Amino acid sequence: MTVEPEAEKKEKSGKGGGLRESLFLLVCGVVVALLLQAFVFQSFWIPSESMQNTLLVGDRVVVNKLHGDSERGDIVVFRGWNNEDTIKRVIAVGGDTVKCCDAKQRITVNGVPLEEGSYLFSGDFPSGEPFEKVVPKGRLWVMGDHRTASADSRAHEERQGEGSIPESDVIGRAVAIYWPFSRATVLSRPESFLKVR
Repeated sequence: MTVEPEAEKKEKSGKGGGLRESLFLLVCGVVVALLLQAFVFQSFWIPSESMQNTLLVGDRVVVNKLHGDSERGDIVVFRGWNNEDTIKRVIAVGGDTVKCCDAKQRITVNGVPLEEGSYLFSGDFPSGEPFEKVVPKGRLWVMGDHRTASADSRAHEERQGEGSIPESDVIGRAVAIYWPFSRATVLSRPESFLKVR
């Protein structure tokens, strides 16, 4: 019977322990990442030009799924009219009156005109068709930033809620573009919406 010196035993058990610890940490990291994706953050790819120039085709955005109530000006991902994940900007919330357009061709919310120059697609109109809606409680009126290329609340007025979407269908709020790196930025709420009461 051979006997190993005590120092060699400790060294061998140390190597095995380090490997087990590394595997344990790796598994924990994967579990945490999966939980974050399932309940907190999710990545979405932009497939169309309806949110240009804020979001371009191929951009990837991070969405906060613990966003709380949606607010005017937020960019949200929601379960859309065709049961597909859709991304648009919240223009009005439940109880708001949203109208197009005033004498200066601006969309108004509760009578307050929106200055949309910071995000509206260059050369685009606020809306090609006039409308006036009172958004039902618990629902949102959403529009794309590239209005002539966006099938948004205006295009679904014949449906329940007259084009608005249920707040409960919102998956989360887009908080940042992370890809491509050259366009990486935080997505913030435009100041124009802060004037609406």
